[in-house]
Amino acid sequence: MPLYVRRRRPSAMINIVPLVDVLVVLIFFFLLVMRFQDTQSLDITPPKMDTAGQASAAERFVVAIDKTGKYSINNAVVTPEQLTAALKTAADKQGLEVNVLIYADQDTPLKDVTYVMDESRKLKLDKVRLQTR
Repeated sequence: MPLYVRRRRPSAMINIVPLVDVLVVLIFFFLLVMRFQDTQSLDITPPKMDTAGQASAAERFVVAIDKTGKYSINNAVVTPEQLTAALKTAADKQGLEVNVLIYADQDTPLKDVTYVMDESRKLKLDKVRLQTR
């Protein structure tokens, strides 16, 4: 008969289910709190408008105009001729349902904004919107 009895040590286990639960809750929290926005590389402050509506995200053609009157499409600076060609390409590819969204600084000269509106309407793109705060 043995003098002492060997006791089995309980195996060291780490229960990861609570850890996974906490991580899932954190992921959902950050997804809900995160703000999804289009980031612009230009330093543009759009004007404030109290009666502004929301622009739909489907089939948007965004034209940004900075304070000096430089046009940009997809964060690439373009000339007025390239802007007209890009509008024509968008009209040919996506049809007349393209929403032209003008993202202009509040100090942008009116002639630059009206140029984009005029070129859009020449191509029968009548859904022209101005981005505001």
